[in-house]
Amino acid sequence: MKLQDRVAIVTGAAQGIGKAVATKLAGEGAKVVAVDLNGEGAERTAAEVEGTAVQADVSSSDDVRRMVDETLSRHGKVDVLANVAAIVPFTAWDEITFEEWRRIMSVNLDGVFLTIKAVEKPMRDAGYGRIVNVASNVILAGTPNLAHYVASKGGVWAFTRAAARELGKYGITVNSVAPGLTETEGVLASPHAEAFEFVQMLQCIPRRGVADDIAPSVAFLASEEASWVTGQLLVADAGMTHN
Repeated sequence: MKLQDRVAIVTGAAQGIGKAVATKLAGEGAKVVAVDLNGEGAERTAAEVEGTAVQADVSSSDDVRRMVDETLSRHGKVDVLANVAAIVPFTAWDEITFEEWRRIMSVNLDGVFLTIKAVEKPMRDAGYGRIVNVASNVILAGTPNLAHYVASKGGVWAFTRAAARELGKYGITVNSVAPGLTETEGVLASPHAEAFEFVQMLQCIPRRGVADDIAPSVAFLASEEASWVTGQLLVADAGMTHN
């Protein structure tokens, strides 16, 4: 197993891609810490993967510090951070307020900054770390009704490259995975659910993407097999876009 005895924090683990990532990493041998604002959802995922749960808001520096402190107290280390937590809005450009802009940025981009800052020290002390940030293929497509989301995920990708440059000398890799439209609970409950037919016409593989299609890419970048890969964007969208 690729991640035997590794300790992996997965944010956004209550459902969707985050839950699929937690399940995949556990299946590869990792001890998973399932993190979500939805504490009950995190507990359910943790029970399924025989891991532990932490209720936390990734946009809160206090919550993020507590998340890492609890992980260290239980496991003594943090080997992997998978940043999946995000808000996916559907808002026309003319209707985006600055308050909504900040809400999206605080979770989608500030959360990545805060979690990386929090795990950096234990990873540096260990001389080992794998950080995988989930971006989105919308940064390549400029998808409408998502301007603030596109901006936040573009920031995740750019920050991934910068963090990889800063942290590589400590044995820490930082990469991004960019999923395409994926059939998750959140997407199916939003107007994005109406886009599947159109998106499938643009893909090389003409079917709906599911969360289990994304998790293996995260698992690879979180593993020792990806030790020579850092600062990269791995697009998992059935060939819809090209970077």
